[in-house]
Amino acid sequence: MASSVETLEFQAETRQLLRLVIHSIYSNKDIFLRELISNASDALDKLRLESLADSTVQADTSDLHIALEVDKEARTLTVRDNGIGMTRDDLVDLIGTIAKSGTAGLLEKIKESRDAATAQSLIGQFGVGFYSAFMVADKVTLRTRRAGTDSGTQWESDGEGTYEIQSVDGLPVGTSVTLHLKPADGEDGLADYLAEWKIRQIVKQYSDFIRWPIRMAGERTDADGNTTPTVDTLNSMKALWARPRTEVTETEYNEFYRQISHDWLAPAETIHMRAEGTFEYEALLFIPSQAPFDLFSRETKRGVQLYVKRVFIMDDCEALMPNYLRFVKGVVDAHDLSLNISREILQHDRQIRAVRRRLVKKVLGAIKDMQAKDAERYGKLWDQFGRVLKEGLVEDTDNAQALLELVSASSTHDPEKPTTLRGYVERMKDGQDAIYYLTGETRATVENSPHMEAFTAKGYEVLILTDPIDEIWADQIPDFDGHRLQSIAKGQVDLDEPADGDQETDPEKAQREADFAALLPWLTTTLSEQVKQVRLSSRLTTSAACIVGDAHDISPTLEKMYRATGQQMPPVKRTLELNPGHPLITALRTAHAADPDNPSLTEIAELVYGGALLAEGGDLPDPARFTRLLTTHLVHTL
Repeated sequence: MASSVETLEFQAETRQLLRLVIHSIYSNKDIFLRELISNASDALDKLRLESLADSTVQADTSDLHIALEVDKEARTLTVRDNGIGMTRDDLVDLIGTIAKSGTAGLLEKIKESRDAATAQSLIGQFGVGFYSAFMVADKVTLRTRRAGTDSGTQWESDGEGTYEIQSVDGLPVGTSVTLHLKPADGEDGLADYLAEWKIRQIVKQYSDFIRWPIRMAGERTDADGNTTPTVDTLNSMKALWARPRTEVTETEYNEFYRQISHDWLAPAETIHMRAEGTFEYEALLFIPSQAPFDLFSRETKRGVQLYVKRVFIMDDCEALMPNYLRFVKGVVDAHDLSLNISREILQHDRQIRAVRRRLVKKVLGAIKDMQAKDAERYGKLWDQFGRVLKEGLVEDTDNAQALLELVSASSTHDPEKPTTLRGYVERMKDGQDAIYYLTGETRATVENSPHMEAFTAKGYEVLILTDPIDEIWADQIPDFDGHRLQSIAKGQVDLDEPADGDQETDPEKAQREADFAALLPWLTTTLSEQVKQVRLSSRLTTSAACIVGDAHDISPTLEKMYRATGQQMPPVKRTLELNPGHPLITALRTAHAADPDNPSLTEIAELVYGGALLAEGGDLPDPARFTRLLTTHLVHTL
């Protein structure tokens, strides 16, 4: 039996806020069902807790559940629960929150906010998720009865100027929300919300791990065409992340990973963690065994799924995972966030940043453990994700040293087996204070570089770095374990330990410098368009010349990379170093001393510079001219 209907009018500010909720907050209409199921789940939680705390509560908790009911003829969708329910006062206070005092103040704050993200945060704090129903419905009817009371209440509104409220007898304990769907116009897809497949899809995506069963009546047709009514549970209720790790099997982990990643290979590593304290959350993360095909695509999505109390909030939550860990898949379930939280707000949330820091440390720690315990498995992981992990050396200074511990690189120590930086340091020569490396496009290019000659002759190990990202991080990281990283293609080389039989006395060094006192400044002037200086080299043993940069110059490869992205880079002049013992250089010195005005010497200088440029894998500025000069001078020698 129903009492007289009481009609209450929304204030003008409330109508403005309601329109904002319906038209501005949510870009995806599907989430209205997520909101209603979440409310129902909360009601079930509250009834269960209250019944445990108060034995006098008269309510049946033997089959707590959420039911979805469709009436296609009436175009209605009902979300029903047998949870705690509400009194009339609860309705006004909770469901009627939008009609409470303070709306004007809230609107003023929204108007003062500078961006949509802040506005959405304010609206979310105001508690209006229920009103997302009006995105798809032109009328919403809510009927409820609180556990322990005899009378129920009905609330109804079209989301415009008023809402109606009245007492109703005979209602069961719990709440039902009936959405009267808007008339279909053939394009809005609202009819889909009456279709079983669509409802199943939404529940699976957004509410699969709600702890209570979500049921829906349907029909099943047998082979003979006979139909029988069914009641199916739509959600799995398997929130693996909320269960103790000891209670979850590897098979369950793998099946869940396949579901969220669409990767049919088992993950390389599973990380299951729970944080308690001022900000509680559970996390279930997976490191894949194989890199996805779009790992380096600009369009690739990153981040993990975000849940709030088992309610799906968003895919690819970038705020929880840095770009260099974009291959990590998984779920984070936070207990204390609003269901309406946006991506923009997450980026600036202090607690979310704290969660992110801990997740990153967990992932890097898991990879480090794999490195220590299973070198073969770690090697496969590095082959798949090493390039992207090294991006973190540039992006994440807080974890740079932890990432350096993970770096695996080729070196001259063992052509078949890569080394870690820790392994390199352990093999360093007595008195060696730098970790030497050389970058290049391929291992062969690096190994055959003139810069390697003295290091090879004197037995110094050199890291061979051939990934494009190596050009950036190796230049920016100052040191590892107290040892600076030094490119052997930059700066002066002073290897303290000479090769056998290679000791040079001070008088010999002075004589050598005197011998080249005229040639070096002449070459510097002749090649001034290409180089900043020409000097004698201590790093060459067999090659005639090489080109080196100053300690803080960017490498030619990095310069080329920047230009390829459209960045304007001023040309960087480097230094040409000559091998004073090479026959070509000694012949050039002799010829210059005999006839410094000989025009062919300028051409020889160009050939020396071009040869050094080619030896390091560089590009000739004028290949046709270089070829003509080389051909001409070869002919003269025959």
